[in-house]
Amino acid sequence: MDAETVDWTDLREFRATGLTDSFVLSWRLEGEALQIDLDLLLYPGHAFYEKPRPAERVCIRPALLEFPHCAELSGGSVGGDQPSTVVNGLGSGRIGGMRLTADGQYEIKGEFGTVVIHAERPLLRLKTPGM
Repeated sequence: MDAETVDWTDLREFRATGLTDSFVLSWRLEGEALQIDLDLLLYPGHAFYEKPRPAERVCIRPALLEFPHCAELSGGSVGGDQPSTVVNGLGSGRIGGMRLTADGQYEIKGEFGTVVIHAERPLLRLKTPGM
């Protein structure tokens, strides 16, 4: 790993989460922001962790990973001209890893392939009903 590369585990937004045990549901552009819908694994140290329900083994919650001011995206093609543009060519699947590879450049790998995102620092939010 080179000196500029930072693994997702070292980014404060992902403390007490299991990103590599999480699942991408969809990708979309909202204005200049790339938004990724996730089923996110939470660990007991997370503020919103809840003891798993009887039918569950872990705490999984719906979340939104947002990359504000996304200037460039590679790994798929962007299509459509609606305000809420769907990012075509990017599928769903388990996340294998994420890292900051240079200033403002993030790389996400998973069952959907490798996606390189040029954007501001990501925001991670749990979804509330109706979000």
